[in-house]
Amino acid sequence: MSGRHLMSGAVVAAVSVMTLAACSSSDSGSSGESSGAPSESVSIESTPAPAGLGLAQKLSCPSVEKATPGPVSTAALKVGTLLPATGSLAFLGPPEFAGVKLAVKDINDNGGVLNKPVEEVTGDSGDTTTDTANATVDREIGAGTQVIIGAASSSVSLKVIDKVATAGVVMFSPANTSDQFTCYRDKGQYFRTAPADTLQGQALAQTMAADGVQRVSVLALNDPYGTGLAAEAISNLEAAGIPADQIQKIIYDPNAQSFNAEVDQVKNFNPDGIAVIGFDESAKIITRMHEVGIGPTDGKSVYGVDGNMGNALGKAVGAGVLKGMKGTTPLTNTGAEFEQRLKSVDPSLIDFNYGGESYDATVISALAAAQAKSTNGRAIAAQINSVTSGGEKCTSYKACLDLVNQGRDIDYDGVTGTLDFNEAGEPSIGSYGILEFDGSNKLLSPVRKYVSVAGK
Repeated sequence: MSGRHLMSGAVVAAVSVMTLAACSSSDSGSSGESSGAPSESVSIESTPAPAGLGLAQKLSCPSVEKATPGPVSTAALKVGTLLPATGSLAFLGPPEFAGVKLAVKDINDNGGVLNKPVEEVTGDSGDTTTDTANATVDREIGAGTQVIIGAASSSVSLKVIDKVATAGVVMFSPANTSDQFTCYRDKGQYFRTAPADTLQGQALAQTMAADGVQRVSVLALNDPYGTGLAAEAISNLEAAGIPADQIQKIIYDPNAQSFNAEVDQVKNFNPDGIAVIGFDESAKIITRMHEVGIGPTDGKSVYGVDGNMGNALGKAVGAGVLKGMKGTTPLTNTGAEFEQRLKSVDPSLIDFNYGGESYDATVISALAAAQAKSTNGRAIAAQINSVTSGGEKCTSYKACLDLVNQGRDIDYDGVTGTLDFNEAGEPSIGSYGILEFDGSNKLLSPVRKYVSVAGK
């Protein structure tokens, strides 16, 4: 891949900083070193993407398939979910389900779609060790859903994408980041609100470079997500000036019983920075790293990604093991208000990753149906890119729907910020939160730093 933009720690332009009073919370704060202390004031940095990129990016594929609208339908819009209630990404499920549920509520509170309430059909995606996703898709297609929000796992999505696309149903993932989807022959029916790993690779490498790491080990699970993100991160680390012989890449089997051999390879390489690109098996890897003296509290800079940077990881390892570990996840500074709105539909939430992306995917689908004046899945797909760029800015379903009903072109900027979908149906700009664990194995709250990167 060519043309990566990488900002080192010394070259950060147009950083806006605002100071907020942190409030204590049983979900993210703790006593002692936790950022949840009520008297603490924290600075939040937000670094914008370089100007002139985004929609001007060049895709690696010569062409992408576009949806062909089907017959006009005025049936009620049915939105199915294909999200992880079980499996290796189950920790991501609650905020994603909450995002969809909240969006459906907001849509229905403001007139629904084509003056009919949206119906939600809930379903579990499981993970790649089961056939749960196929069973859920069959059930939801049979129920007449025109839009399916999911899956979270790229590998799970790849198991069902052809079936969904062939059925003329929109498949809209809030969390798939594998580069494999950008050029996938999906009949124009697949979309995502999570930016591709071409962008997360920039954000992760930028974070590591800003911390001054010079010798790096990258541990990545063997699936499209893990290998793709590892390749992008390494490419960007090299672009930042780290020589190839100072970067170690280890691809592992996520279903292995032990990761001792892989961790021993890392110890022998003796890096100052270690990136762990994985899911719930990351707990075993980091525990072993701690046992052999190369964990976050042993003088090593350890980094995670969206697949493992959640409070669930902190519960799966020993006390204090994660202190200082950082990581990237697609995240916009949506603020405490949106998090509280998510908690209004699920008071038990402790993580909010991909809640905003799930919300926006649902709202975009409803707006596309309103603009198409049809709830036919192919008609919705044909309008999705259009409602995210090039028109009159609007930031809520109600405001955008009012414009659509006036016959005006819209540009929905959602709770996750500017979307500007490219031809492949994915954001051309990605916003990432730089998360960090405190001494209680809990993520610092609020998030201290956000960075935006853009495709080129």
